Amino acid sequence: MCITIPMRIVSVEGVSGCCEARGVRRKVRLDLLESQAVVGDYILIHAGYALQAMTEADAHATWKLFDEIISTLDQAAASTREPDCLMDLAGEATS
Repeated sequence: MCITIPMRIVSVEGVSGCCEARGVRRKVRLDLLESQAVVGDYILIHAGYALQAMTEADAHATWKLFDEIISTLDQAAASTREPDCLMDLAGEATS
């Protein structure tokens, strides 16, 4: 499965840039974008490459969807865990 992550450009050096999302910074290639990228732009990143520009509103909406997905997965995982009282010292469920 492939996924793109919205990030904001914080610096540009030639065909590369430093991008940030939620406190995480990554160096990415910017040369696949259709137009010149500038500091402050929001872009979609996949495997270290900026693929497409996007609006700040779209970036925040995408992060909101990611939060909902993560929350749903966390709730599903919590509902299928063995109760702590059934775990032995090795962390394996006991009967």
